[in-house]
Amino acid sequence: MTQNKYPQVTPEVEEYVEREIIPRYEAFDKAHRCDHARMVIDQSMHLAERLPELNVDMVYVVAAFHDLGLAYGREKHHTHSRAILEADAFVRGHFTPEQIELMGSAVEDHRASNGQAPRNSYGLVVAEADRFIDAETIIRRTIQYGLAHFPELDRDGHYRRTLEHLNAKYGPDGYLKVWIPWSDNAERLQKLRDIIADGAALEAIFTGIFAEEA
Repeated sequence: MTQNKYPQVTPEVEEYVEREIIPRYEAFDKAHRCDHARMVIDQSMHLAERLPELNVDMVYVVAAFHDLGLAYGREKHHTHSRAILEADAFVRGHFTPEQIELMGSAVEDHRASNGQAPRNSYGLVVAEADRFIDAETIIRRTIQYGLAHFPELDRDGHYRRTLEHLNAKYGPDGYLKVWIPWSDNAERLQKLRDIIADGAALEAIFTGIFAEEA
């Protein structure tokens, strides 16, 4: 690596993550590949600018490791991700046990279905970054996940699954929570809810993306 993307991060930390961690995401479904990992890192670093008390190396590492547990399935990926981070030899050699405990808790707490707020500020930042709400991106990731995991569904089946998922997660009674009030996620969430409520708008977006992905 000739130049670090994040000059505030210790160079050897970024180089290790770029070389050994980010490439692991290519083994996952299209909704959770390297572009997703990099988006969560970017958003986490952006949020951390407002929280100067945080250790940026720790923010960066939590964001990079947050979904590695998908290698063992989705259901408990957050706990597997924590175990992977805490067992990583590089992490153990560069951070104190106290820092690793904070990072492990943060990784475990990132999951959107977690009904309680993350236990520390690192978890709040990365959970919020993972929730980065862009309507088209979310709809695309939902379609990608459906195509990868429910190949037996036809186009209408995928549309119904997409609508059910969007309502369950992002709808007015959905389980997703926005944890940082000054992030722009609250406004973006309302825009997404407006699209979900507008059947014609949602179907038009779905049709365009499904044609590209299927």
